[in-house]
Amino acid sequence: MVALGLVLIIVGAIAILAALFVSEGRAELLGMDLTALTIFLIGAAAGACVIWGISILRWGTRRSIAARRERKELRNLNAKLDRARAEGAEEERGSEPRSDGGPTV
Repeated sequence: MVALGLVLIIVGAIAILAALFVSEGRAELLGMDLTALTIFLIGAAAGACVIWGISILRWGTRRSIAARRERKELRNLNAKLDRARAEGAEEERGSEPRSDGGPTV
Protein backbone atom coordinates (compact mmCIF):
# COMPACT_ATOMS: atom_id res chain seq x y z
CA MET A 1 0.00 0.00 0.00
CA VAL A 2 2.86 2.37 0.79
CA ALA A 3 4.45 1.70 -2.60
CA LEU A 4 1.13 2.28 -4.36
CA GLY A 5 0.66 5.52 -2.44
CA LEU A 6 4.12 6.74 -3.42
CA VAL A 7 3.51 5.86 -7.09
CA LEU A 8 0.22 7.77 -7.05
CA ILE A 9 1.89 10.80 -5.46
CA ILE A 10 4.64 10.79 -8.09
CA VAL A 11 2.14 10.43 -10.95
CA GLY A 12 0.05 13.26 -9.49
CA ALA A 13 3.11 15.49 -9.12
CA ILE A 14 4.10 14.86 -12.74
CA ALA A 15 0.55 15.68 -13.88
CA ILE A 16 0.58 18.93 -11.88
CA LEU A 17 3.96 19.98 -13.24
CA ALA A 18 2.86 19.15 -16.79
CA ALA A 19 -0.33 21.19 -16.38
CA LEU A 20 1.56 24.15 -14.93
CA PHE A 21 4.43 24.35 -17.39
CA VAL A 22 3.22 22.70 -20.60
CA SER A 23 -0.37 23.91 -20.77
CA GLU A 24 -1.18 25.85 -23.90
CA GLY A 25 -4.43 26.83 -25.47
CA ARG A 26 -7.72 28.10 -24.21
CA ALA A 27 -10.97 26.56 -23.07
CA GLU A 28 -14.40 27.74 -22.04
CA LEU A 29 -15.85 27.26 -18.58
CA LEU A 30 -19.30 28.63 -17.71
CA GLY A 31 -19.22 30.95 -20.71
CA MET A 32 -15.83 32.46 -19.82
CA ASP A 33 -12.81 32.01 -22.02
CA LEU A 34 -10.01 30.71 -19.77
CA THR A 35 -6.53 29.36 -20.25
CA ALA A 36 -5.84 25.71 -19.59
CA LEU A 37 -3.71 26.69 -16.59
CA THR A 38 -6.61 28.63 -15.05
CA ILE A 39 -8.97 25.72 -15.51
CA PHE A 40 -6.40 23.39 -13.96
CA LEU A 41 -6.04 25.68 -10.94
CA ILE A 42 -9.84 25.90 -10.57
CA GLY A 43 -9.98 22.09 -10.66
CA ALA A 44 -7.19 21.80 -8.09
CA ALA A 45 -9.00 24.24 -5.79
CA ALA A 46 -12.26 22.33 -6.23
CA GLY A 47 -10.50 19.06 -5.41
CA ALA A 48 -8.93 20.61 -2.33
CA CYS A 49 -12.35 21.83 -1.19
CA VAL A 50 -13.85 18.36 -1.64
CA ILE A 51 -11.00 16.72 0.30
CA TRP A 52 -11.26 19.36 3.03
CA GLY A 53 -15.02 18.79 3.28
CA ILE A 54 -14.57 15.03 3.53
CA SER A 55 -11.97 15.42 6.27
CA ILE A 56 -14.23 17.76 8.26
CA LEU A 57 -17.11 15.30 7.82
CA ARG A 58 -14.95 12.41 9.08
CA TRP A 59 -13.75 14.48 12.05
CA GLY A 60 -17.30 15.44 12.98
CA THR A 61 -18.51 11.86 12.64
CA ARG A 62 -15.72 10.54 14.86
CA ARG A 63 -16.46 13.21 17.43
CA SER A 64 -20.18 12.47 17.51
CA ILE A 65 -19.54 8.72 17.78
CA ALA A 66 -17.15 9.30 20.68
CA ALA A 67 -19.69 11.55 22.42
CA ARG A 68 -22.43 8.95 21.89
CA ARG A 69 -20.22 6.22 23.39
CA GLU A 70 -19.41 8.43 26.36
CA ARG A 71 -23.09 9.19 26.99
CA LYS A 72 -23.91 5.47 26.82
CA GLU A 73 -21.13 4.66 29.29
CA LEU A 74 -22.30 7.41 31.64
CA ARG A 75 -25.89 6.12 31.48
CA ASN A 76 -24.67 2.61 32.33
CA LEU A 77 -22.57 3.91 35.24
CA ASN A 78 -25.49 6.00 36.47
CA ALA A 79 -27.78 2.95 36.37
CA LYS A 80 -25.22 0.92 38.34
CA LEU A 81 -24.91 3.71 40.91
CA ASP A 82 -28.71 3.93 41.27
CA ARG A 83 -28.92 0.16 41.81
CA ALA A 84 -26.11 0.28 44.39
CA ARG A 85 -27.80 3.16 46.23
CA ALA A 86 -31.14 1.33 46.21
CA GLU A 87 -29.53 -1.83 47.58
CA GLY A 88 -27.71 0.19 50.24
CA ALA A 89 -30.92 1.92 51.31
CA GLU A 90 -32.73 -1.41 51.41
CA GLU A 91 -30.01 -2.92 53.59
CA GLU A 92 -30.18 0.06 55.96
CA ARG A 93 -33.93 -0.32 56.31
CA GLY A 94 -33.54 -4.02 56.95
CA SER A 95 -30.98 -3.58 59.76
CA GLU A 96 -32.79 -0.81 61.68
CA PRO A 97 -35.14 -1.87 64.51
CA ARG A 98 -38.79 -1.27 63.73
CA SER A 99 -40.56 1.43 65.70
CA ASP A 100 -43.66 -0.70 66.31
CA GLY A 101 -41.67 -3.26 68.29
CA GLY A 102 -42.05 -6.00 65.69
CA PRO A 103 -39.20 -8.13 64.36
CA THR A 104 -36.84 -6.57 61.86
CA VAL A 105 -37.00 -7.85 58.34
